[in-house]
Amino acid sequence: MTFPIFIAVLAAALLHASWNACIKTGANKQATMMILTVWQGVIGFCVILWRPFPGAEVWPWLIASGVVHMFYQLFLAYAYEQGDLSRVYPLARGAAPLMVVIAGFWLLPDVVAPVEYVGVAVLGLGILCMAFGALTSGENAALVPFALGSAVATASYTVIDGLGARVSGDPVGYVGWLLLMAALFYIPAVLLLRGRAVLIAPRRDWALGAFTGSASLAAYGIVIWAMTFAPIAVVAALRETSILFAVLIGWLFFGDKMNATKACAALLIISGVVLTRLA
Repeated sequence: MTFPIFIAVLAAALLHASWNACIKTGANKQATMMILTVWQGVIGFCVILWRPFPGAEVWPWLIASGVVHMFYQLFLAYAYEQGDLSRVYPLARGAAPLMVVIAGFWLLPDVVAPVEYVGVAVLGLGILCMAFGALTSGENAALVPFALGSAVATASYTVIDGLGARVSGDPVGYVGWLLLMAALFYIPAVLLLRGRAVLIAPRRDWALGAFTGSASLAAYGIVIWAMTFAPIAVVAALRETSILFAVLIGWLFFGDKMNATKACAALLIISGVVLTRLA
């Protein structure tokens, strides 16, 4: 990996942590998430105008992905309503690859390398430490199931989209439809759960939502670009430094409490993810 690509992937990791931080800072987390989704839906619509219409075999994957993305966004915003960025983000981000690897043992034909088993063990230990720390430090225990629910959704749409994009044969068009489907499912759901209050967001939240939508797409785009020039496993592992960035942002800018247990748990999660991705 060249130095410019290395810096670009680190920037993508920082962008990913930053847009999550923006969701956390929004006065109404679900409203900020909705604005992000609207923005991404508009971009998705612009993309599909230039791509072939998906075949019938692709639609089950797109619908399933849209539903799962809806749960991902709801759970993530709910988690940020309950807990600190430096607690929620490592749980949500770190548990997802753990679940993908475990599910892959039975659902995917890929061969699991010995180092992946080590990575799963380290990841599991880090997640247990992070969750236990939340339960014993006086924090709102509700953040744990919401963060883990977000991780389950992330692991699910990772598998769904990976297989769905292969079935479609048009990854760009698939992503465009995916962004639109996510918006079509999430917006009615959040309106049903929260009512019209999510539409009456401060101007600051609209600005944050626009930034988060742009940042999330830019982060993903950089990673995809980097994977065309550098080993995919190395790029994927380096991307997980976003966990470290999120912990630092929460501690330095949001005043999140930092102790040895939380710091060690975050490092274990990062180490476990890197081990599973470098196999």
